[in-house]
Amino acid sequence: MRARRALATLFVLVTCVSCGAGTVSRDDPLPTRARDGDHLTIGIRFDAPGLSQRTIDGRFTGFDVDVATFVARELGVEPDRITWHETTPASRETDLSSGAVDLVVATYSITDKRKQQVTFAGPYFVTGQDLLVRRTSADITGPESLNGRRLCSVTGSTPAQMVKDRFAQRVQLVEYPRYPDCVTALLAGQVDAVTTDAVILAGYVVQNPELLRVVGRTFSTERYGVGLRKGDTTGQRAVDDAIRKMVSSGAWLKSLQANIGPSNYPLPNPPEITEQ
Repeated sequence: MRARRALATLFVLVTCVSCGAGTVSRDDPLPTRARDGDHLTIGIRFDAPGLSQRTIDGRFTGFDVDVATFVARELGVEPDRITWHETTPASRETDLSSGAVDLVVATYSITDKRKQQVTFAGPYFVTGQDLLVRRTSADITGPESLNGRRLCSVTGSTPAQMVKDRFAQRVQLVEYPRYPDCVTALLAGQVDAVTTDAVILAGYVVQNPELLRVVGRTFSTERYGVGLRKGDTTGQRAVDDAIRKMVSSGAWLKSLQANIGPSNYPLPNPPEITEQ
């Protein structure tokens, strides 16, 4: 009898300790999850130099990484309490809805279609689609110059098809799994240009400044937002406040100058943060 009572008492104590510790639900607003869990999992790209890249020694660097780190700190989570999760254009919505990540900072353009599945904070940066070419290709001055040439983009993306539909019907489209593959093909002369957002292309210029250049004629508008779980307006307001503070403190511009400035990409003014 005493043994049974002792076991029962132990069970109650363990249960109470577990209850007292509290649990973090993925349905809680982002600030609550950050506070109660003292941890955030943030989705970023691992292959975008200047924006978010995993280095050989395992560090994560770039403007998007700096934005994500600043936001996390404003939510009370220090950098050593962040888990970086590689997210791709095809997985961003699923990563958020499944709870695999708490937020996404990954060159994530705000669109009406995406807003049906995601709540966005920001924007924290505005760019546009452009072309990356070899420095020796002086005759490529914009998308209209690509008729009869080979244009690379990633599998499943829309930028290259948009060039074909709107500007150069006779362009030959080439697809690779990742943009670094496109850049390698460009350097090897296997394609004539790469297209995606200008600030992404600028990161590859930083890596090869004597060989590559961004044409400098944007032909779309891309507003990068921080992706949150759909309906998390509390988190949206908190992240918006963090972005505003990053801008007003000078940290936003300092990060851009350090990560993108060496490419000679013209740094824009901070965007106006709007209710998404």
